[in-house]
Amino acid sequence: MFARFAPRFAPGFAPRFAGLPRVSLLRQTQLFMSTETRAAIKEAIGSAPVVLFMKGTPEFPQCGFSKATISLLGQQGVDPMKFAAYNVLEDPELREGIKEYSEWPTIPQLYVNKEFVGGCDILTTMAQSGDLCNLLEQANVLVPEED
Repeated sequence: MFARFAPRFAPGFAPRFAGLPRVSLLRQTQLFMSTETRAAIKEAIGSAPVVLFMKGTPEFPQCGFSKATISLLGQQGVDPMKFAAYNVLEDPELREGIKEYSEWPTIPQLYVNKEFVGGCDILTTMAQSGDLCNLLEQANVLVPEED
């Protein structure tokens, strides 16, 4: 069941990665996903400390927002061993299900330690304020500094 959502771990991805309150924007358009899809999404969110649902892969993002998010996360220095990305373009159930699961209408979506953080706009704001760096440091997901 879970195999259909294959994570994309970023080999050689050694950049720097990152809450605002959730807004319930999908209440009117909920699709009521299956129990299996909900369980698979929950398992995907728990597959790594930092999980990104995106269009495309970290190596080949398929939209500008996914590309910008990967860039932001890269600038923060997230440890590649603590990061997984899921390409929502590979599975329509995942693409719609993740929106319902998070109650957030857009992709990409970032989770840190199983908690929804937000999309590209929120991550951009958090990076500018320093909140993204603080969140990632507290989550212990950054590449350790060398002495």
